[in-house]
Amino acid sequence: MTPAGNSDAPVLLHVEGRTGHITLNRPRAINALNHTMVRLLDEALSAWERADDVSTVLLTGAGDRGLCAGGDIRSIHDDIRAGGGAASLAFWRDEYRLNARIARFPKPYVAVMDGIVMGGGVGVSAHGSVRIVTERSRIAMPETGIGFVPDVGGTYLLTRTPGELGTHLALTGSAVGAADALSCGLADHYVPSDRLPEFTAALAHTEVGEAVAEFATAPPEGELAAHREWIDACYAADSVEAIVDRLYGCGDRAAKETAETILGKSPTSLKVTLAALRRARALASLEQVLDQEYRVSATAITAPDMVEGIRAQVVDKDRDPRWSPAELTQVTDAQVARHFAPRDGDELGLAPGTDPRCP
Repeated sequence: MTPAGNSDAPVLLHVEGRTGHITLNRPRAINALNHTMVRLLDEALSAWERADDVSTVLLTGAGDRGLCAGGDIRSIHDDIRAGGGAASLAFWRDEYRLNARIARFPKPYVAVMDGIVMGGGVGVSAHGSVRIVTERSRIAMPETGIGFVPDVGGTYLLTRTPGELGTHLALTGSAVGAADALSCGLADHYVPSDRLPEFTAALAHTEVGEAVAEFATAPPEGELAAHREWIDACYAADSVEAIVDRLYGCGDRAAKETAETILGKSPTSLKVTLAALRRARALASLEQVLDQEYRVSATAITAPDMVEGIRAQVVDKDRDPRWSPAELTQVTDAQVARHFAPRDGDELGLAPGTDPRCP
């Protein structure tokens, strides 16, 4: 475990009262996750799960920009180009196992989802048992914009939202604030950011439920409720092309703007994402969904769009990705289906029966 005094460590750990406090500590990168951080989180949970003097785990992020901006996608880009993605696959195996562990952690796991919480940041927070948002929270699964597909259990979370809200968030990559995160089931309680120090301090000596009751309040009004009618109607279509057609045709200006947002994303990612969401609806457990997501992720790094998407957004920052294929109509059913095919000898194996090594 990382000593609390090592302020340069990417994950800081300390125990205050009966609460084990995890701080993601890469503030200049908005605490983006790398493999070392995932391992340190897992080690901390292993220790504190067995520790009689720790009754609660608290997750926060260093700095004032956010809990976690996601995985370190620059490193993934470099790994795919230099090594074919082997290090990324190893990272995802451990990250997805950590996501499942957080969801099943036997003690209260309190995640403070303040500021930016995206991608992998959602994975280490939204599977927790007590999820706190603030007026600064911006929560998103923006993978389609980098040629990838929502992972870290994101397709599980997004298929459990009301109506078609999850489909909307997955395809567009749009960020939501506190009220919308609460209504989508991505968070549990709203605490104003200026009261977070008091709230986290109270956890050292107060039961989680009591601290929540003292500090949680009603959030500012959200935005999604006003658009539910066209969101539910348009995203119920069976293909991305049909969804876009409905968005353009429904007569709502916001819906038209949403169609244009979707068309800027990777066509392959969009089609695989929609298929992943529909398949995830039929899966009973988070573990089954994570097994599916591993297959999808492992296939995605063999296609050109992920390297290209990260290049455009993070490396060169020209914001002009050249997707291949470039159009939705050029993405075949076979190209989508291959993302879900079993991987001989390389399954995640979280759900029983999905891996020969898993009973």
